Amino acid sequence: MAGVSAVDPRVSFAELCQWPDDGRRYELYDGEVIVVPAPVPRHQVVALRIGRLLLDYAESLGGLTLISPVDIVLTEHDVVQPDVVFFRRERRPLVKMWEAARVPPDLAVEVLSRSTERRDRGRKMELLARSGVPEYWIVDPAGNSLEIYQLQTGTYVMTTICGENDRVDSATLPGLSLEGKRLFEE
Repeated sequence: MAGVSAVDPRVSFAELCQWPDDGRRYELYDGEVIVVPAPVPRHQVVALRIGRLLLDYAESLGGLTLISPVDIVLTEHDVVQPDVVFFRRERRPLVKMWEAARVPPDLAVEVLSRSTERRDRGRKMELLARSGVPEYWIVDPAGNSLEIYQLQTGTYVMTTICGENDRVDSATLPGLSLEGKRLFEE
């Protein structure tokens, strides 16, 4: 009897790129396709403020800030679209301007939504840690808080919680300081 070869049911990034553009955003977790719903306005306002903060930082000290939607291809079967990512000046040349980013960022930021919070705190966080992203921010626009996680021996450890009246510094990005009120004011 002839041998039967198993078909990989996972979707690769190459296959995803061949799908027709239907206006949706997709992420891949070990080849499982996840549709990412469009965020609400409050989410976008906070994400844009973080993006502006990181753009200002990039202009003064170098680096590259990207705001979703942007594919971060960690492996052929693991592709995420964090709300905001930052690449340090020395790693900026690794990002090809006309292709999906195929290197992990130095900072990934997720602004929580009810529909994505579990994944942002679970599968995505674990995947980013496994991929070596040094710093991960989880921003709660409903609770006006920013949690800063640093990669330590392959896992994220929360190092700081910033509220709307606090000021914090990034341990990973020297000279990056932010005030909570700048992110959360209505």
